[in-house]
Amino acid sequence: MLGTRFRTGSPVWIDLGSPDPGAAAAFYSAVFGWTYEPAGPEGGGYGVFRKGDRTVGAVGRLTERGARSAWMTYFRSDDVEATAREVVAAGGTVRAEPMSMGDSSMAQFTDPQGAQFAVLKSDQGLERAAEDDTLLWVELHTEDPEAAIHFYSGLFGWRSEVMQAPGMTYRVLSLAEGDRQQTAFGGVAEHRGEPEGVRWVPYFAVADADASADLVRRHGGTVVMPASDVPEVGRIAWLADPSQAVFAVLRPTPRQG
Repeated sequence: MLGTRFRTGSPVWIDLGSPDPGAAAAFYSAVFGWTYEPAGPEGGGYGVFRKGDRTVGAVGRLTERGARSAWMTYFRSDDVEATAREVVAAGGTVRAEPMSMGDSSMAQFTDPQGAQFAVLKSDQGLERAAEDDTLLWVELHTEDPEAAIHFYSGLFGWRSEVMQAPGMTYRVLSLAEGDRQQTAFGGVAEHRGEPEGVRWVPYFAVADADASADLVRRHGGTVVMPASDVPEVGRIAWLADPSQAVFAVLRPTPRQG
């Protein structure tokens, strides 16, 4: 399960690219109860989301021309520059070159099928996960799941295990070492729709998926897929914020802490 003890390939950070960080902060505060702490004038509109006194994500202003609002998942890398070389060698592209930030470094990429992701080398990251109103799972929607798994396994050593889900074959991802179930953090599903549907989607744990969907609707967002039960997984809803950044909520079975 996703946690805050990060190893190579772990989801370590998430942030939202938004045309209006202030409006996004108000929306997610209403839906999840988060507070927003801006970085100040030098932060360029970037700031962190907190649950209580712990960081659960961040938001920043869109800077790329023509970019759409979306959540970005960052995976831990032990060597960001080496990861960048491996991405290019495996057919991906570098969107943001490796950049140092004090003791940390990061870079952003696009995988060979068009899904955007990032890597971060840091001793810090999300301070709460796998509890209500925090990140629980990340899911890749892609046209060729096997090719995608091969790409990411080459970068991070991820393992995958096929699981039959209603109407689809689902691949559960786990870290390179340790018990598969204990180190599982995400999954891969086949996408057969529009090209912009190829993406990583964050799942946030909630106490009530139906209530969360109602909050999203009341505060200007969209219910992409109404809440429904997935056997042995939980109750899931797919949602979008007012700027159409897609995310999902999950009331797990069994309940998390």
